[in-house]
Amino acid sequence: MAPELVVVCGFGSALFVMTKSELIERLAQRQALLSYRDVELAVKMLLEVMSQALAQGERIEIRGFGSFSLHYRPPRSGRNPKTGDAVPLSSKYVPHFKPGKELRERVDRGESI
Repeated sequence: MAPELVVVCGFGSALFVMTKSELIERLAQRQALLSYRDVELAVKMLLEVMSQALAQGERIEIRGFGSFSLHYRPPRSGRNPKTGDAVPLSSKYVPHFKPGKELRERVDRGESI
């Protein structure tokens, strides 16, 4: 089973979490012409295509929203928290999201769609 997408937003001391299921539900409520199943399939396909593109090293740019890319993390030395021993950590690529100007401004204003 695929992991559940969790969107976390913090305002003040409260923490709000939107799961993939809740995202699908909200989209389905806004689109009366599409069935819940159609919206669910579209969201799952979108996430799968984006995941595949990132896994292949591609950059994804969505104008007005932001861009997804990979950042390289060089090899480094870490510590085993239990024993304190040094542990070599290999290099890796990690997904990175950079919000676009429009999204940053909307979040700053607390504006919804």
